[in-house]
Amino acid sequence: MEFAIAGASAMGACCFTNPLEVLKTRMQLQGELKAKGQHAVHYKNVLHAGYTVAKNDGILALQKGLVPALWVQLVLNGMRLGIYQFADNNGIIRNKDGKLIFHKTVLVAGIGGALGGIMCSPWFLVKTHIQAQASSSIAVGYQHSHQGMLEAFSTIFKQHGIRGLFRGVLSSIPRSFVGASSQLIGFDYAKEWLLTYEYFRDKKILTAFLSSLVGGVTISIAMTPFDLVMTRLYNQPVDATGKGKLYASYMDCVSKIYRSEGVAAFYKGVGPMYLRLGPHTVLCLVFWDGLNNAYNNFTQPKLSTIKQ
Repeated sequence: MEFAIAGASAMGACCFTNPLEVLKTRMQLQGELKAKGQHAVHYKNVLHAGYTVAKNDGILALQKGLVPALWVQLVLNGMRLGIYQFADNNGIIRNKDGKLIFHKTVLVAGIGGALGGIMCSPWFLVKTHIQAQASSSIAVGYQHSHQGMLEAFSTIFKQHGIRGLFRGVLSSIPRSFVGASSQLIGFDYAKEWLLTYEYFRDKKILTAFLSSLVGGVTISIAMTPFDLVMTRLYNQPVDATGKGKLYASYMDCVSKIYRSEGVAAFYKGVGPMYLRLGPHTVLCLVFWDGLNNAYNNFTQPKLSTIKQ
């Protein structure tokens, strides 16, 4: 049940925040391996990017890749939040006084995130390809020209097999580990601190909302560089053998971005990243917290009856 609640919460949040994921992907690919001032700037900022996409590709283009994005959320967050909730329910990440144990919290959240990142990698790959697709006048990065999620899976599988669907999967591990641990630590420690004040103890939705704001800030700051590298690796063109044409490996990607675009490039798209992850974290964790409370309220009377 922990996994179902987590997946449903994340999918609900994704429906509202996917447009910002589209804008983030475009901004991360803009000016790939080119120095500042030596490439066209189609997307100046988040608002301009949204306007540009809607004007050139239509308003529905802001929801590009929604179907694979929902699968990403179901698998990724079902795994990471599910494992975290299971560990919390079984007293693995708290001491005898109910306080969070920092290193165990980091480890459990990070492992859950990494496993989820690996499992959802094929959907994330396809999501990135589809979200990057744009009309020629505003296109950035390599254009894969998929007609939809199923067609994309079929094309990649026919060309490169299972290995092709998991191309770049190793880059998902640091991204997912850092993202999951920073978000959940920010959320749970903020919630733990708020609950020390009597005012918040009977205000579950407000407490979850404020705590998730903290989680949104921590994940945006911590994960953006890892997310950018992953986006570049997933979207790059490949040769007949499935080998990347732009980046030979994770560290090669990091090195080339640094040498060509500078250190600031690792925070390209941080604006839409926060504007997406802020609301997404709020919605996802508020849904998650609320569904867990509802489930506990539903099952506890039954458990009491069974025990009697």
